[in-house]
Amino acid sequence: MKGDSQTTLQITGMTCAACANRIEKGLNKLEGVSSANVNFALEKASVTFDPEKVNVGRLEETIKKMGYDTAKEVVDFQLEGMTCAACANRIEKGLAKLPGVTNASVNFAMETARVEYTPGDISISDMQNKVKQLGYKAVTKQEDANASDHKEREVRRQKQKLIISAILSFPLLWTMVGHFSFTSWIYTPELFMNPWFQLILATPVQFYIGKPFYVGAFKALRNGSANMDVLVSLGTSAAYFYSLYLTIDWFLAGDGVHHAPALYYETSAVLITLVILGKMFEALAKGRTSEAIKSLMGLQAKNALVIRDGQELTVPVEEVIVGDIVLIRPGDKVPVDGEVLEGVSSVDESMLTGESLPVEKKAGDTVIGATMNKNGMLRIRATKVGKDTALAQIIKVVEEAQGSKAPIQRVADVISGIFVPIVVGIAIVAFLVWYFFVTPSDFAGALEKAIAILVIACPCALGLATPTSIMAGSGRAAELGILFKGGEHLEQTHKIDTIILDKTGTVTKGKPELTDIMAEGDETEFLTLVGAAEKNSEHPLAEAIVAGILERNIALPGTESFEAIPGYGIRAVAAGKELLVGTRRLMEKYEVNASHAYETMARLEEAGKTAMLVAIDNRYAGIVAVADTIKETSKAAVGRLKEMGIEVIMITGDNERTAKAIAAQVGIDHVHAEVLPEGKAEEVKKLQSQGKKVAMVGDGINDAPALATADIGMAIGTGTDVAMEAADVTLMRGDLSSIPDAIFMSRKTMRNIKQNLFWALGYNSLGIPVAAIGLLAPWVAGAAMALSSVSVVLNALRLQRVKIRQ
Repeated sequence: MKGDSQTTLQITGMTCAACANRIEKGLNKLEGVSSANVNFALEKASVTFDPEKVNVGRLEETIKKMGYDTAKEVVDFQLEGMTCAACANRIEKGLAKLPGVTNASVNFAMETARVEYTPGDISISDMQNKVKQLGYKAVTKQEDANASDHKEREVRRQKQKLIISAILSFPLLWTMVGHFSFTSWIYTPELFMNPWFQLILATPVQFYIGKPFYVGAFKALRNGSANMDVLVSLGTSAAYFYSLYLTIDWFLAGDGVHHAPALYYETSAVLITLVILGKMFEALAKGRTSEAIKSLMGLQAKNALVIRDGQELTVPVEEVIVGDIVLIRPGDKVPVDGEVLEGVSSVDESMLTGESLPVEKKAGDTVIGATMNKNGMLRIRATKVGKDTALAQIIKVVEEAQGSKAPIQRVADVISGIFVPIVVGIAIVAFLVWYFFVTPSDFAGALEKAIAILVIACPCALGLATPTSIMAGSGRAAELGILFKGGEHLEQTHKIDTIILDKTGTVTKGKPELTDIMAEGDETEFLTLVGAAEKNSEHPLAEAIVAGILERNIALPGTESFEAIPGYGIRAVAAGKELLVGTRRLMEKYEVNASHAYETMARLEEAGKTAMLVAIDNRYAGIVAVADTIKETSKAAVGRLKEMGIEVIMITGDNERTAKAIAAQVGIDHVHAEVLPEGKAEEVKKLQSQGKKVAMVGDGINDAPALATADIGMAIGTGTDVAMEAADVTLMRGDLSSIPDAIFMSRKTMRNIKQNLFWALGYNSLGIPVAAIGLLAPWVAGAAMALSSVSVVLNALRLQRVKIRQ
């Protein structure tokens, strides 16, 4: 809604998809929150809210009340220009008021500032600019080594716990294996069989290593819901406390010489060890799904060579401001987006656009931050810095896409939300059936079946199935120069069966070029006079003619007179000669006999070119033809789309003869010509009314209404305008080959999601009855549960290696 704000919060403490669902529901209930999406795989909450009714602090407070926490990033600044404590107070208050800053502390004595902030809402350069506005200077300090990523710290902590848990659980596992008839040859020390020894080993695993499960279960139950922690803590506690009861009973029954009872300490200890092992593998694998973001962030140059007060200074890229003059040496990364002032070079833009060939740059051209300057020195003026650069916007689009929910995920969310209570119910019923009917009075056997059901049914894999695939798929697409604005667009793209292509700038280059010269006499003299006449015109076709003549190193003389005749062409005098350049009607108006050239002119027009007749001193002198040439990849891309079973339609405002000629060259069978920009949206609606799923592909300017109307709007980007509001997908490479690539990636991602959901649901659906009939030991259920989550994430990671057919 108008006036709403958006924030992204990093959440810690979630253990399964049910946690994410609970946080999402809690946030959505707050007054002023219009939408909240919680991504379990990314551990992020994206919230849209009315700042007049609720603030970020309230959102964080709500998350904490539900038993979770929000992670922040901390940046340290070295301050310059303070003279007293009042200065420090002023900076502190100024920083604290910035949106996204949760805490700011300024130390006057040390001239430092430490700011805690939410990275999705504010950048470091925004804080530096605020300090500058207040009349001071803030320079980033090297971050403390201890302030490393919280996920890495969590993995290290899990590893430590896993080692301790494994060491304590191993003797218990040994005793369990020793009970099997086929392992009777394995020697089991007498000590390992002692109930007190087993209790000493199992207790720290249950209450120290397993503490997070109890805490998580308590928080979930306190909030009236259930999650994976409830299942794990129920299952392991049942095994542990039943074994404790048997141990005490054994001790009270005699003097300690009686044969030890069958205990289940190993069940609880090994289960906890396996769950932690699975969680650690899951965290490591989940970290890899965001490699696309890490690699994009790694593209950014660290420093920039700027000219200030006539001196060359090397400064951190965060300190470059709009208007700075930046020097870029051969082999250096372009630090920020800018306009070339001096120099000629080729720039490798492949890391952002996926285009392998370097792009020539000269004065007046734009360069994109993070691209690589190849062989020439460039002097640029910074036009976009910080979060406004193309790279920052790309990262933002990819992050938002990875954090958003595809419609298919909501099905999984609903299932995981009701799954845990149902499973607890099934486990209780199974226990009662086994205890009273199957094996009457065998409490231990019935308990074992219930524990196996509780453990095998953890819905972790279900919660990870969709978001991990969306993360990996959208990340791989970004590497190919395809930016999906959200998970829903990534999902919808695979349904497309009809593609509408705009002609100019989409199928064609959008820049006319001089293609044909047919002179009656000397060609150089002919071009000299035509160029002299046309250089006074501002028409795009005239500019193309002049550019083509200048490329042939022909000098153009001045003109003595010039007149543009709308609808006809131009009339000029150059080098003492009168020139006419234009249409058939122009020749007829000045009674020039050029009828014998009309057939040639028609042939050129049928080839999709705009032909102009030329007369010198009232005598026919030749023809020049201009065409908006087809992009090299257009024909191959249209062929790929047809192979995929997609109908391709071209729509344009140009005349029908030219439009059909262009369409024929690239293999498009259906053409709608002479359509006004507002009429393009109507054409989209007509196709949709026939039940077709339509994608509109355009340059994002005059095609905005059609892009917004289509099921999927694809904007052909240039790398500098990546956040086109009307489009759902931005194709940064700027050619049609990205369209089949985008559809291919969507299809691959959806197939991957369906595989994950099938595996996760199938695994739970099969595992519960198998456990209920007693064919699954609890420790096997624990291993299978851990394996299912890891396998789902690893399957999603296959998307990062998808190869696109060129």
